[in-house]
Amino acid sequence: MVVQAIETSGVSHSSFEHFWNQQGEWVEEPNVRRGGESGVQRISSNGGEPLYAKRQTGHIYRSWLYPFGRPTVLREQDALLALTRLDVRVPELIFCGAQRDPVHKWRALLVTQALEGFEQIKHWYAGGGRERHGEAAHDQILQALAENLARMHKGRWQHGCLYIKHVFVRVTGEGEAAKAEVALLDLEKSRQRLTARYAAFHDLRQLRRHSSFSDADWKKLVYFYEAAFGSAIKGL
Repeated sequence: MVVQAIETSGVSHSSFEHFWNQQGEWVEEPNVRRGGESGVQRISSNGGEPLYAKRQTGHIYRSWLYPFGRPTVLREQDALLALTRLDVRVPELIFCGAQRDPVHKWRALLVTQALEGFEQIKHWYAGGGRERHGEAAHDQILQALAENLARMHKGRWQHGCLYIKHVFVRVTGEGEAAKAEVALLDLEKSRQRLTARYAAFHDLRQLRRHSSFSDADWKKLVYFYEAAFGSAIKGL
């Protein structure tokens, strides 16, 4: 029984088995947690475009709405769709589906378009991106990150696992012509909170703990964030 499926670009519900049977390079080896396994493979569409498939078996979360468990990719799907509507840059959703296998364990898939040209911001730093593109491009990155986060939080969405490794960047051009873009990944812990301020405080405190921004860069990021959010967030 297919519990949930999203169709885009002509993808049909029968694509669950198609994507499930595809094999590719593991970019995130399967790990055991939440009562099951979850991993990510790089695969290709029928047209040869790069995709990422998050494959899960028995990997669930529980809440008061789902006391018996629900695959985490379905929560991530909800977040991807909501954040896309809020104009937050996230991977494009291609397919999402979940079903029970014969031994009553969930099998679940989340397939997204690859963010071509993007890389983890910490890899961008390590590769000399800041020195190569200059401070103006770096300011663009901080502002783009701040504005994406502000749009997410104003919609009362909390990322829930906002580590620096989940921030991806793409910088094109050089000097004054450089253009910086930012995307957010790994949204399986995302959820809506009662208030925008609560979502903001949680995520920003978490990002501060799990990043290596200098004090000066962090102050600049908070400045851009509060300008986009429309008010100050105490305690940052």
